[in-house]
Amino acid sequence: MEEKKKLQEVDLYKPIQRYFSREGYDVYGEVKDCDMVAVKEDELIIIELKLTLSVDLLIQAAKRQKLTDQVYIAIPKPKVRMKSKQWADKCQLIKRLELGLIVVSFPGSRSNADILIHPTPFNHKKATGRNKMKREAILKEISGRSADFNVGGSNRTKIMTAYKENCIQIACILDKMGPLSPKALKDMGAGDKIPSILTKNYYGWFERIKRGTYIITEKGKLEVQEYQDLVKYYLEKLEIRDGEIPNEEVNNSNN
Repeated sequence: MEEKKKLQEVDLYKPIQRYFSREGYDVYGEVKDCDMVAVKEDELIIIELKLTLSVDLLIQAAKRQKLTDQVYIAIPKPKVRMKSKQWADKCQLIKRLELGLIVVSFPGSRSNADILIHPTPFNHKKATGRNKMKREAILKEISGRSADFNVGGSNRTKIMTAYKENCIQIACILDKMGPLSPKALKDMGAGDKIPSILTKNYYGWFERIKRGTYIITEKGKLEVQEYQDLVKYYLEKLEIRDGEIPNEEVNNSNN
């Protein structure tokens, strides 16, 4: 059985040359450190060839943008699914760098070059507008945190979210004050999501002992102690003054 020839960068040259020649360009290889150039009248196209899509290839292509805004990178057609998120993310990066992308396939004994992305100016305003909701979600999440309790890059540790921090705050108040209503908790600065947090009881930290009155569970008392920095923060913040909560709530906490 004949051993399959290992693909090399030079194998990308001929199919790309044929493609641009059919479009009326004069094509040349290895011109002033450029892998390929295509010329038609005053238009100059530069193509950089590599066997894989790498950071080095992107850097090399970005340098060529000093010479022309028509710069392509060319690679063999990847084995990854073309509709996968991984591939879509790579294409998005290429577009942001305002580069073009050519993929070369080798079906049977033939070879074909296909342009997937043309180098065009990236519309930053449009991209920002498209992600406005995600941007607002990030800012909303930050506003719900009292400090930075996470380490960037962590993927095997528990992440402190604004929601969880709010649960810890409510747990600290209930542990300190005893049974309280959602209204009393809100008056004490525990936020607007109290009814939803208490009802869903995602962590199993709260228990309704009667209509409109909640306490912290033993599970809640135990698990909240894992977050000593936050517990200390909210206990210091918790300043109960005369008249701050209704008398009936104070009476409940003393029962």
